[in-house]
Amino acid sequence: MKSMPRWSFAAFLFILAAGLFGPLLFANGPQSTVAKPFAPPAWMGGEAPPPLSASLSPEQPSLSIDWKWTAPENISIRGTVLFDDSPANASLVWKTPDGKTFILGSFSGSGEWSVDIDARDVAFKTDLGVAPFQSALGLLFPSQGNIRISIEGTSPSSGSLDVTVPGGKWGLLGTDQRGRDVLSLFIAGIRVSLLVGIAATLLASLLGLSIGLASGYLGGVIDSLIMRAVDVLLSIPVLPILMVIVGIWGKGLWQLILILGLFSWMGTARTVRSLALTLRETGYVENLRSIGASPFYILYRHLLPEVLPVLLATISLGVPGAILAEAGLSFLGLSDPRVISWGRMLHEAHGFGAFTAGAWWLILPPGLGISIICLVFLDMGRAIEEMADPRLLKGGRR
Repeated sequence: MKSMPRWSFAAFLFILAAGLFGPLLFANGPQSTVAKPFAPPAWMGGEAPPPLSASLSPEQPSLSIDWKWTAPENISIRGTVLFDDSPANASLVWKTPDGKTFILGSFSGSGEWSVDIDARDVAFKTDLGVAPFQSALGLLFPSQGNIRISIEGTSPSSGSLDVTVPGGKWGLLGTDQRGRDVLSLFIAGIRVSLLVGIAATLLASLLGLSIGLASGYLGGVIDSLIMRAVDVLLSIPVLPILMVIVGIWGKGLWQLILILGLFSWMGTARTVRSLALTLRETGYVENLRSIGASPFYILYRHLLPEVLPVLLATISLGVPGAILAEAGLSFLGLSDPRVISWGRMLHEAHGFGAFTAGAWWLILPPGLGISIICLVFLDMGRAIEEMADPRLLKGGRR
């Protein structure tokens, strides 16, 4: 009976496409603040207000907002408008549903007017007559109803003022402690996990392949020395060594890939060596040596193609280890804080109290992502092993 294709290959292609093209689907970058910190997903946010964004411009000098929620945690108005008339007199006016009017800013003169208002600023609260440790949002959003924001007086000729109200709920997976979109961070983390896992495993496999072939084919004292060195390296606890080296070399992404690659080649070397020991005693290798073929020619043209299927399976099975090592180091805070990864997401979630705050949307996505991508590569490695040795399809029976 014809075997069904493995699910892992289709899953890997989907994950790869999501990592490459997924960030292009978001209007804002993963580092952009889109809502309040720890905002729950939109589908479970209850009565929390959604995010709001609009602009005041010469074409639209006023905005009308039908507010149906409680007061938000903040509001910001930023931008620059230009006036051709001189002198110009303009004001930024806020009118509440109960009829009160507040002057948020005024301008007199010529040229450009730059506005940078944040409702949490003490100076802004003082201008509204609010105590520094009280919120000004209660004045601006006293009740539900129609809120009007406008530029009154001299009309600007160009420019715009961006009005932003960070919502109390956001998107499919909410926001993190900085108000960033967790879904966007999760998609961006796919690239780092794949890059670290595949690059570190390829480096380790290249080292293990070279050292294993040389050890198995040459034998003798060289084989004994290499294998004793492998035994020593395998006996050393990897995580403490990685922590020390990361502390010395730095927390860059490529330093991390290099460190993981240099401490992950020993298993590949042992596997390749065992195959090389078997192949070097075969008749065709003996015939090649008898006619004067160089060791490099024998290794490159004859032994290497024989070990490639097993090497591919070893690569697929080694990627989860590199991904888990990167996630572990990132969780411990030993990765570049500028690089978004699933381990870094878990580290920041733990450091900023997501576990105690019940913000599960910061914990489950990266944890499930690490688990799923590791299972995908493990199944791919198993499938490649079965291709290399069809006896595995029947549990080892001939």
